[in-house]
Amino acid sequence: MEETEVPVLIVGGGGCGLSASVFLSDHGVGHLLVERHADTSLLPKAHYVNQRTMEIFRQHGVYDAVVEHASTTGQFGRVRWQTTLTGDGPLDARVIHEMDAFGGGELTARYAADGPVLPVKLPQLRLEPILRRQAEERNPGRVLFSRELIRFTEEGEHVVAEIRDRESGEVTRVRARYVIAADGGRTLGPALGVRMQGVFDMADVTTAYFSADLSQWWHEGSLITWFVNPDRPDLNSALLEMGPTWGRHCEEWGLTFSLGDVDRADEAAIADRMRAVLGLPGLDLTVHKVSHWTVEGVLADRYRAGRVLIVGDAAHRQPPTTGLGLNGGIQDVHNLAWKLAAVLGGRADDSLLDTYETERRALGRHNVEWGLATWFHHRVMTEAALGLGPHVPPQRRASAFTAYFAPSPVGAVTRARAAEFFGTHRAECQAHDLEIGFAYEDGALVPDGSQAPPRSPMGGDYRPTTRPGHRLPHAWTTRDGRRVSTHDLAGPQGAFVLITGPADTAWDAAAREVAEKFSVPLTVARIGAGAPYTDPDGDWAAVREIADDGAILVRPDNHVAWRSMGAAENPADVLAQAMSRILHGKSAEGR
Repeated sequence: MEETEVPVLIVGGGGCGLSASVFLSDHGVGHLLVERHADTSLLPKAHYVNQRTMEIFRQHGVYDAVVEHASTTGQFGRVRWQTTLTGDGPLDARVIHEMDAFGGGELTARYAADGPVLPVKLPQLRLEPILRRQAEERNPGRVLFSRELIRFTEEGEHVVAEIRDRESGEVTRVRARYVIAADGGRTLGPALGVRMQGVFDMADVTTAYFSADLSQWWHEGSLITWFVNPDRPDLNSALLEMGPTWGRHCEEWGLTFSLGDVDRADEAAIADRMRAVLGLPGLDLTVHKVSHWTVEGVLADRYRAGRVLIVGDAAHRQPPTTGLGLNGGIQDVHNLAWKLAAVLGGRADDSLLDTYETERRALGRHNVEWGLATWFHHRVMTEAALGLGPHVPPQRRASAFTAYFAPSPVGAVTRARAAEFFGTHRAECQAHDLEIGFAYEDGALVPDGSQAPPRSPMGGDYRPTTRPGHRLPHAWTTRDGRRVSTHDLAGPQGAFVLITGPADTAWDAAAREVAEKFSVPLTVARIGAGAPYTDPDGDWAAVREIADDGAILVRPDNHVAWRSMGAAENPADVLAQAMSRILHGKSAEGR
C-alpha cells in the first residue's frame, strides 16, 4: 500500500479545514487535506463572516477574494420583522420592527474604529470555493476531495491513517505527526471517545435553498427578515439573500420554515409549502436543496486527544444565533496553526499544543452558552413584544396585529413597548464585544496580574486593552506614508512582534537576543513621534496602556502574549523568560 508522510493531516474540507490548510501553508507547515465529498458545500449554511474572522482573512491574504463576492454592511446591516412578504390585505407586507445589526447603519463607525476591516455576508457555499482555491494554490496537489478516512491508529510519534479514494476505491496510507479533525465530529472524535456534552435536539429545522425572482416584494438591506404571520403561526419563517447578486435582484435565497405535515420526501409538496409560506402560490421557483437539521448546544469534553486536535463543529455546535459556528471554527484553526508551526519547527515543546484546548475550549463553552441564551430568547421575544403567546388563540392573532399598527395613542404605546422587547435582540445582532473582545485567561501567555476590563452583559460594548490574552487593539499607524494597522505588525508566517515606544531602547537589543536564542521570528515595532511607525491621530496612544519605555509582545495570531508596563532592569532576561513560558519550557539552553 502506498504511504505518504506529512507533518499534518487535515480531515475535512469545509470552511474550517480549508482555512486550516491556508494558514498552515502560510506558516510553512507541510500538510495534506482530505475531504470525503466531491466538492465544497451545496448548502448556504453559515452566511455571516464576522469582524474577527475577516481580520484573520486579511492577515492571510484571503480578504480581497472574499470581499469581491460578499455583501457589505451597507447592503445587509439590518434585521427586520415583517408580517408577510406580500399580499394586499391591511396586515400584509407590514414592517413590524427593524434595527441596525452586525456592523451596519449607526454601528459601522464603531466597528470601523475597532478593526481594520468590517464583517461581510457570504454564504458558506460561496465562501468555501474561495477557500478551496486559496488552499490549492498554496499547497498544490495536497488538497484532495473524494477522499475518505476509513481507519487510523496512533503509532509512537505519528498517526497512521488509511484514506480511500471514493472514485477509484484505491486505499493509501498517510503517516502524520498531527491530525486536525475538521470533520464535523463524524469520525475521529467518536473513535477516540470524545464526548459531546450539552443540550441536544432542541428543535428540528427545515431550510430550503432556492432560486426565484422576489424583486418586486423584497425590502433591501436586511441580513435576515423574520416573517410573523398575523393569521397562521405555522407560516412563520425567515428569509435570507444568498446571492450572487445582493439586494432586490438577488437570484438565490434561503428560507427557514415549518414543514407542517408535509412529507420530507415529497419535493413537489415542499415547493408548494414554500409558496404558501411566502404567500405566492404561483411563484416560479427552483429548489436546489432542502436540509433538515437539529438545533443543539454542545461542547466536546476535550479538544485534544493525543496527536489529534479537534476543531470547528467537531469541537462545538451551537444555535445559529449570533453566527458563532463557522466563525468560531476558523478562529480555532487560526489559534492552532502558529502553534503547530512552532512545535514542528522545533521552536516549542509539544505541550504548546495543550494551550489550544486551554484557550479555545473555554471560549467555545462561552459561545455555546451565549448561542443557547440568544436562541431561547429569540423564540419568546417576538411573541412577547406583540402580546402573543401560547395563551392567545389563533383567531385572536389578527386583532393583536391590528392593535399594534393602530394609528392611535394606544397603538403608539403598544409599538413603544414592543420596541423595548425588540431592543433586547441586540445581544444577538450587535454583540461586537463577543466578536472581538474575547480573551484567553490562561495558555500561551504570561498574565500580568491586571484585571480584565468589564465585559458588556449584552455583548455590545467592546473595550480595547493590551492585557495579555486579549486581541491586540487595532490602531492605524503610518510608515513611509502608508497606513499600517497594528494588526499588520505580527506576520502570518509565524512572526512575533515586540511593540515599544518611539525611542530606540534596550528592548530592541533584547528582542534580537531572544529571537536568536529561540530561533523565533521576532521583530520590533517602535510607534510614536520620530519612530518608524508614527501615530498621527493618537489612536495607538489611547489604547496601548504602557509607558514609552514599556513593551508588548504579540503572538502571530495577534493576541497579546506578555507586556511590561515600563522599563525592565534586565530586558533580555525578562523577555527570554516570557518567551520560554509562552513556548512551554522550550528554553534556549534546552534546544
